Amino acid sequence: MTEFVKRHAGAPAGYFAWEAAGLQWLSHVDGGVPCATVVSVNATTLTLRRIDSVAPSPEAAYTFGRRLAVTHDAGAPAFGAGPDGWAGPGFFGPLSQPLPMSLRRHQRWGDFYASERLLPMADLAAARLDASTRDLIDGVVRRCRAGDFDDDHRPARLHGDLWSGNLLWTPDGVVLIDPAAHAGHRETDLAMLALFGCPHYDVILAGYQQVRSLKPGWRNRIGLHQLFPLLAHVVLFGGGYTRQTAAAARAALAV
Repeated sequence: MTEFVKRHAGAPAGYFAWEAAGLQWLSHVDGGVPCATVVSVNATTLTLRRIDSVAPSPEAAYTFGRRLAVTHDAGAPAFGAGPDGWAGPGFFGPLSQPLPMSLRRHQRWGDFYASERLLPMADLAAARLDASTRDLIDGVVRRCRAGDFDDDHRPARLHGDLWSGNLLWTPDGVVLIDPAAHAGHRETDLAMLALFGCPHYDVILAGYQQVRSLKPGWRNRIGLHQLFPLLAHVVLFGGGYTRQTAAAARAALAV
């Protein structure tokens, strides 16, 4: 079989078209990371060209890092912007329970991250967050809005859900699947790669920085960028992620 079909009769309106738009937006970057090829899309299915997998290798990891930097550098008009031409809603999370993801545009990353990512997800997770954890998150929101984490990086073209399970290692290198594509900070994708572990992570970073150097102290900001997906895990999978969420917020406040 040469095709793979994702199917969900109960998918929210526009979900599969959103994913297809993200795959195409990310893949239309010369020298960037290739994505799964869209064959067709409708309201309840997304058909992709089937991909053969191989074991991860340092060589493929290094090339992936370089290509990821190129994809990020392709940019977007503003923080929060969705794929070019996309006018529908955004989604984040698994096919079984996708969560809403705002595509409202901002000129500053801190405003975008506070208003369109942290606060909406913290509100969805509110029943599973203790008061001290919510206070920590609110502290990060205040510092984001104050511009404490802003820099001169322009909006990067992000995969948006770049955990290791969304990397397919193929004979021709890494191919990306299942994006939540939008414009954000380049460190967000890199922090997501680190969240649950990724093969040859340091080699990926070495390849990335051959193309685009990261700002000093970026490792100290990993918790800041992991805070949104961790809150999503609290919403999706329960309060067992609350402790990790609180630790990420403390790490952000310590920067």
